[in-house]
Amino acid sequence: MGHKYFEDQLDNEEMLLLFRKHPIVMRNGIILASIGLIVGPVYVTILTFVRPDNPPSMQFFLMSFVVSLIISAILFFPSWMSWYFSVYALTDKRLMQIKQKGFFNRSLVDISNDQISMVNYEIKGLEETLLGFGTITIQTFVGELVIKKVAHPKKIHKELTTALRDKGFLHGTSLPSSDQE
Repeated sequence: MGHKYFEDQLDNEEMLLLFRKHPIVMRNGIILASIGLIVGPVYVTILTFVRPDNPPSMQFFLMSFVVSLIISAILFFPSWMSWYFSVYALTDKRLMQIKQKGFFNRSLVDISNDQISMVNYEIKGLEETLLGFGTITIQTFVGELVIKKVAHPKKIHKELTTALRDKGFLHGTSLPSSDQE
């Protein structure tokens, strides 16, 4: 038995590729964390104007800032956790989409490699181009799996198609040998 990369990996599976979405998916958490970061300084500022004859001390300001850092981390943690534990794994047998939403909600989409007929990517618009993310669409015989906000979609597309082709899947979809990077 080889190394297990994730809990749902079968004993006889070989890991070919593991990837996740671009960190941009955490932007709401970053915004919440930013708001949490200013709670302490705003509180100290309000106290300074409400009690000008007895303003808060520097020690009080530093403690309120530490509390703000803690609040910020608590507000950001669920977004980070959902991003970090949501992965896409390609093994020699299947492609899995493992999604973590919050603390107690986890889902798994499992597609056999022999059901995959096409893999495409799209980078659309200025934001996706500048920040380096896009959409990968995996066409199967039963439908399609659309993965939005994937970091480096061109690179992931190449790795996915190469791994699937090397294992004997994606028949009839070979790239010219000059496409090597």
